[in-house]
Amino acid sequence: MTTYDELTTWAGVANVTKAEPGRVAGWQIPEDQKTLLIDVGIPIVDQLIEYVSLQTEAEPALQTTSRGSLYRLTQNHHGNLPPGLQWSFGVEPETGTVYYVLPRGEAWFANSSIHLWLQSLHHYGLRVSQSDILSDPDDQEEEALAELGLLADELKKIDPHAFDGYIGYIWAEFLARWLW
Repeated sequence: MTTYDELTTWAGVANVTKAEPGRVAGWQIPEDQKTLLIDVGIPIVDQLIEYVSLQTEAEPALQTTSRGSLYRLTQNHHGNLPPGLQWSFGVEPETGTVYYVLPRGEAWFANSSIHLWLQSLHHYGLRVSQSDILSDPDDQEEEALAELGLLADELKKIDPHAFDGYIGYIWAEFLARWLW
């Protein structure tokens, strides 16, 4: 199980946000998943999580076109795009399944649970932070692609369901477009 200390090792203390217990108390997700948000927290992850934005409402507020409403965990703006264009990770009520929600509300599967999502974020962040090739892939495209392939295989071992497809699955899409 991923810990707060493991996340802060590569992300830094200022880049890991723990949920305040009162903020998630009314959320209808498994209790062990709430505990992870409170005790472990969520890291900032370059190009994937710009900032943690846990919703304050007890009812799911992140609207999707296919999964109903989710509890919002994070938000991204991706560069200089208009402020209305936001991407968010959200968690499904009852199941605790995590989705990546695109600006028009399309929900892409991320991970089977908050636990597996945090493990995947940790593994990805740690690997990228320790890799000279992924830190500066210029002139090393083949090596970077090979390392991303290995990373995808490792993430698949953490949560095989996150790679059950390509379209509609954020990890496969994100890693495939990582260099661009």
